[in-house]
Formats: sequence, structure tokens, C-alpha cells
Amino acid sequence: MTAGPVASVVVQSYHLTVRDLRNSLRQPSYVLAALIQPIAWLLLFGKLLGPLLEHGSADGSYLAFLTPGIVAMTAVFSSGWAGMGIVAEMEHGTLNRFLITPVPRGALVTGRLTQQAVVVLGQTLIVLAFGLALGARFSGGVLILVVFFACVLLGALSVAALSNALGLVTRRHQRVLSVGQFLLLPLAFLSEIFVPRDVMPGWMRAVATVNPVNWVVEVGREATRGDVGWAGVLDRTFALLALTAACAWLSAMAFRHYQRQV
Repeated sequence: MTAGPVASVVVQSYHLTVRDLRNSLRQPSYVLAALIQPIAWLLLFGKLLGPLLEHGSADGSYLAFLTPGIVAMTAVFSSGWAGMGIVAEMEHGTLNRFLITPVPRGALVTGRLTQQAVVVLGQTLIVLAFGLALGARFSGGVLILVVFFACVLLGALSVAALSNALGLVTRRHQRVLSVGQFLLLPLAFLSEIFVPRDVMPGWMRAVATVNPVNWVVEVGREATRGDVGWAGVLDRTFALLALTAACAWLSAMAFRHYQRQV
């Protein structure tokens, strides 16, 4: 691909990202829910389970243990409904109008995913700041926090790409919502978001090992420890990178399928 088409995709992706972010900001209730909900989870689950599980992090603080899990949970839940937006654009005819413009097809996909990444990054920063204000500490240093941010974004983008693919194939709000709930809730609760692995039943520990949500959580937990296990962190990071690439490919295939149908 020449520099011209690449530059066009980048520029148009930027404009579409800004457009989608503005649309989100025009819905104050959505913005407030996206910010308040993870903070409520942090407070409620911290108070509920803290007295029972004051271990797991390096300093024995359940809040430090819980914060990376809430970050991961917020990212995947927020991204799980990404397909709802693309279904809405189909229903209003916006997506079809874009298809008859010179906008590169790749920008229509990457712009939406970039918007989701910006939203997730903002949520992550707010939840981490709130956790720090409540006393959580991340002793692993700046580098592991940067890697954790990257893993959160990879996990969110993989879920958002799958949600977009589902919306493009089914073209129904209800199906995106029901399939999202069917997949995301088990992924969240079959992970170490709320409890350490050593208190899980054996079958749950086996599922957590191959659970992408848990990969993100495990990287975040390393950020709370002074002695970071980099071998495990890199394994989880590359696994998430491969998963995101596969999900992005599925989303691109679903978009091509949609183009052939209209």
C-alpha cells in the first residue's frame, strides 16, 4: 500500500474517532454511567469482600488486589456493547451513506475501534486514580503500568471488534446485547477479578488459565508487586496481541460481508 492510501486511512480514522467521541459526549447519562459504575464496583466489592480476602496483593490490601480486576471488568463490559452503535448506524442509514463516499473502508472500522480505545483509556485512568486515592499502591513501577494499560486496551479492542462483527452480521440490538451478556458475565466471574486463584475450585482455575479477561487481570496484579514476573507478563501480552489481531480480522470479514449484502 502506498503512503497516500495509508495517510488517508489515518486521517479519516481520526475524523471518525472525533465524530464518535462527540456523539458519546452528547449523551451525558452514558458518560456518567461509564465513570460512576466502576467506582461503585470498587467501593461495593471492596467493602463486601475485603474483610474476607485481605490477601492477594503484595501488601495484603484487598483494594490493591481488586483495582486491576475492576479496570479489566470495566474495559470488557464497556467494549462489549460497541456493536450496538454500529447497529444504530445501520438502522439510521448512516453506515450505508458512508459506503458511497470516498472514505476508506478501513477507516470505518479503525475509527470506531479507536474511539472505543480512547473511552477505555479514560475509564482506566479514572479507576486507577480512584483506587490510589483509596489507598491502593502499585509497587511494580511505571513500565509495568504502561504494559498493563496496553493489555487493557488490547482486551477491550478484541471484545469491541467481536461486538462490531456481531452487529454487522446480525443487525439486531437484542442479539448484540444478549450474546454480549452471555459471554462477558461468565468471562468476568470465571477470572481472578474478585478472588485469588487459590480459593477457586479446580475447574475454575483451569478456565481462568485460558480466559483472556484473566490475562489482563494477571498483568495488572503484577503492577501491585515490587518483584514483577516479566516472563508471565510478556506471555499474557503476546497472547492478547494475537487475540486482538484475530478479532480485528473477524471484524473486517464481517464488514466485507455486510458490504456484499447492501
